Amino acid sequence: MSPVSRGIAEQASTINSLHRLIDAVLITLCTIWAIGFTPSVTTEEGLALSAVAIVVFHVAAELSGLYRSWRGSRTGRELVCIALTWAYAVPVLLGIGLATKYNATLHYDTKLGWVIVTPAVLIAGRIVLRTIQRFIQARGFNTKTVAICGVNDLGVQLASNLAAAPELGLRVMGFYDDRPAARIRQIPAELGQRVGSLDELVTAARQGTVDMIYITFPMRAEKRIQDVLRMLGDTTASVYIVPDFFVFELLHARWTNINGLPAVSVFENPLYGVDGLLKRSADLILGTAILAVAAIPMLIIAAAIKLTSPGPVFFRQKRYGMNGQEIRVWKFRSMTCCDNGPAVQQATKNDQRITKVGAILRRTSLDELPQLFNVIEGNMSLVGPRPHATAHNEQYRSLIDGYMLRHKVKPGITGLAQVMGYRGETETLDKMEGRVRYDHQYIREWSLWMDLMILFRTFSVVLGQKGAY
Repeated sequence: MSPVSRGIAEQASTINSLHRLIDAVLITLCTIWAIGFTPSVTTEEGLALSAVAIVVFHVAAELSGLYRSWRGSRTGRELVCIALTWAYAVPVLLGIGLATKYNATLHYDTKLGWVIVTPAVLIAGRIVLRTIQRFIQARGFNTKTVAICGVNDLGVQLASNLAAAPELGLRVMGFYDDRPAARIRQIPAELGQRVGSLDELVTAARQGTVDMIYITFPMRAEKRIQDVLRMLGDTTASVYIVPDFFVFELLHARWTNINGLPAVSVFENPLYGVDGLLKRSADLILGTAILAVAAIPMLIIAAAIKLTSPGPVFFRQKRYGMNGQEIRVWKFRSMTCCDNGPAVQQATKNDQRITKVGAILRRTSLDELPQLFNVIEGNMSLVGPRPHATAHNEQYRSLIDGYMLRHKVKPGITGLAQVMGYRGETETLDKMEGRVRYDHQYIREWSLWMDLMILFRTFSVVLGQKGAY
């Protein structure tokens, strides 16, 4: 007897298929429009070009994850994904045109208009489709009724999430639980109320008054969950289990599967796929621009260091990078010594090792400017957890739970902890714990907008000249 396959299949979404169809139509329309600037190209040739563009775009979409479910996600992230998918596809399409010598037959206006207009139209199409979805669902169409099985923190959080995402078209009709009122938590009035017991839930499911049921019992209540599932197996309602992963300190959670067997990440790098490409692109563009602006000041700083104290201009210190790999971080030398061994003493106020020029550099964080080379090289980012000396990592990883998780992303020149008051010396364990706490928050909540806000706030922190010696 063959073993039973315990897998979870991803459900094909009607809206997903609609997105693919609309994108194909819009790419075709944009291509036909663009070849109008090249009269020698026929409509039949334009349709052939459209077919190639559609195929390449859809292959790029598989890499970027464009056609995954965007339920509950911000519209802006989906629109950015469309633009990046087109950015993936364009070099391939232009390369095909170059190899087939077809580019030579197309006028410059055709190529330029097609490259610029197509993503704008695709983005506009997605905005229109989302707007129509919201309009329809706001009027009670294309909605499903939801029952939450379990009056607990997770159930209330689920109801809150559904209320915050009306575009999902899921309307909570109420909570169900068998426990007495004294043993269940209070439900905020705006999120609904307890409407019955588990037997009443089964009755409602049999009568067809509820479409979807979410079970939010804790994972330890396995017997209770099995009993509920057995009763609901006699209904036609769609049943989901919401895992109680809040018992863990989730760094960045996402579902994955191993040949159909589901798994959920507990500690994970959030910067994969499109997000990783987006952050790396921002680092390259902004890092190169900042380096160009800072080139002359850096030359002046280098001359000042060389003329005022003996020793090298730059100091490359061993630090931990992403995934705990050792990197060499560039800095302007600000001390009379270059500690880089198993024991590194943090700089303190009025530290005698700091040179006169070094004091200015450290107070203004100008000693960190050479780390732009690390950013462009790719082993650091403009924003991320600040890299500590290797000796400090070995010291604190045994003192602070989850300390090494801050290395799930690239270290940064600045970070959330630095703009939240944890810049400079961490002479007490409490201060280091605070820094690590904000590093974890950054990894959990990362967005490009967060990076930009941290960069902006960094300037005001540096000008305030607090905490750095």
